[in-house]
Amino acid sequence: MLLPDWAPLSIYRFASWARGCIVPLSIVLSRRPVRPVPPEHAIDELFPEGRSRTDYSVPSPPGFNLPRLVHLAEQAFENSYSRIPFNPLRKIAERKVIDWILDRQEEDGSWGGIQPPWVYSLIALSVCGFDNEHPTMSRGFEGLDGFSIQKGDGWTIQGCISPVWDTCLIVQGLAESGLPPTDPMLESATRWLVDKQILVGGDWQVQAPQLQPGGWAFEFHNNCYPDIDDTAEVVLALRLGKLPGAEDRSRADAISRALIWIHGMQNKDGGWASFDKDNNHGYVTALTFSDFGELLDPSSADVTAHVLEMYAKLGYKTDQRFLQQAYRYLRREQEEDGSWFGRWGVNYVYGLGAVLPGLEAAGENMQQPYIRRAIQWLIDHQNPDGGWGESCASYIDSAQRGVGPSTASQTAWAIMALLAAGYDDDQATHRGVSYLVDTQLAEGNWDEPYFTGTGFPGYLKGERVDRVPQPGERGFQGEELSAGFMINYHLYRNTWPLIALARYRQRTAQRVSRAKSQSNGHQAVQAEGRCSTILG
Repeated sequence: MLLPDWAPLSIYRFASWARGCIVPLSIVLSRRPVRPVPPEHAIDELFPEGRSRTDYSVPSPPGFNLPRLVHLAEQAFENSYSRIPFNPLRKIAERKVIDWILDRQEEDGSWGGIQPPWVYSLIALSVCGFDNEHPTMSRGFEGLDGFSIQKGDGWTIQGCISPVWDTCLIVQGLAESGLPPTDPMLESATRWLVDKQILVGGDWQVQAPQLQPGGWAFEFHNNCYPDIDDTAEVVLALRLGKLPGAEDRSRADAISRALIWIHGMQNKDGGWASFDKDNNHGYVTALTFSDFGELLDPSSADVTAHVLEMYAKLGYKTDQRFLQQAYRYLRREQEEDGSWFGRWGVNYVYGLGAVLPGLEAAGENMQQPYIRRAIQWLIDHQNPDGGWGESCASYIDSAQRGVGPSTASQTAWAIMALLAAGYDDDQATHRGVSYLVDTQLAEGNWDEPYFTGTGFPGYLKGERVDRVPQPGERGFQGEELSAGFMINYHLYRNTWPLIALARYRQRTAQRVSRAKSQSNGHQAVQAEGRCSTILG
């Protein structure tokens, strides 16, 4: 906590979500508090061999490599540091931790708008003497109640909620489906999104101190951590909206602020991450505690593609240097098999559903071989029922890429990619659309029991592996395998199909119009008939 922001092991070398956990846990690890657990709340089922026979030690990384050297250095430092009888720096650092935590509590009582740092911050403050009646503590507990779900005797806390993300995607789906911007529902949503823009600073300013705020968060309240992906998609939604009279100026101003902010958050490699700038210092992943999940927030293809799409649709010339850098980043990130890795959605289907529409919007020639290779990957992975699906296992087993039962959201992503590449009249696209039409429920929605959103991908640290480790192999016990955290977005099953079907209808109408203008009546009738059959 006492290191300067630029130091190699500063807390700002860690991703925002990891930072929010590490800071409060430093209090817990330093003080090592003990709380008695009532017998009725014991968790002895987690100790298969019994508590007395459980080995609590952290195994040393095998071999003689960087993780092992770091582990040995950590052990030596901790042994020496813990023996110091008088350590005034610890008290100073602890005070800084407390101030850091207090400064970052959100209006709804959360920290970072997500559950883990929220819980750890409450624990740390409690350990430091904050009673449950303290305003910070009571606000935190109150907010947690709002995150909880109770069904019968079951009670759980959600990891996060996504109102801004859901709203901007729904606005795009409704607007692209033909709802006019003056519709009261769209007007209300547009106004709500404008009001949610974050106009105060946050941790992102450590790497971009001169940059003015202008982003949006994922949640209702998360001023410290607006994220680039949400901001890009909100702008794509706002460009389709409109507010009455002079009020529309606020919408235009919000877009302008966002464009400047996102530009300033571009990474040196040309891509964009989620919350921070140039947060890609891989050495921190060698630390012993780094097995809890993702520690870094590097550029990703899906976020970068959404940003490229946003600038292109706002009229930016893609020959500008910063957009050329983004384009080159996307080209470098393509996998050998033609797909793109999906950082925030499962998985390669999501990557393709983001990258190809982004490239098309940027004016790319979609007939190029690398695009055709991407489309061939999609066609090769289409299910017999016409849909697409991919399980979360694809993050740790390359054999599972593009493999899984069809889902509405993943089928929609594949259709969006096909349409972007000009395959609107291809059999694969027609079959995908038919799958969505045939599986739509009477109420108008789709059923999707599978998790298609990603929090932490979950793969061997530093690499994506060719297969799942087997029992007894290195990595199986979690020594190298990072934790996976997946998200079930309950509105994905409706929002993405709506966007995909709207684009399909628009492309088909354009194709029919072109055919009519070329006086090819036979082709026009055939195309119109196919569209009518599929969409009714």
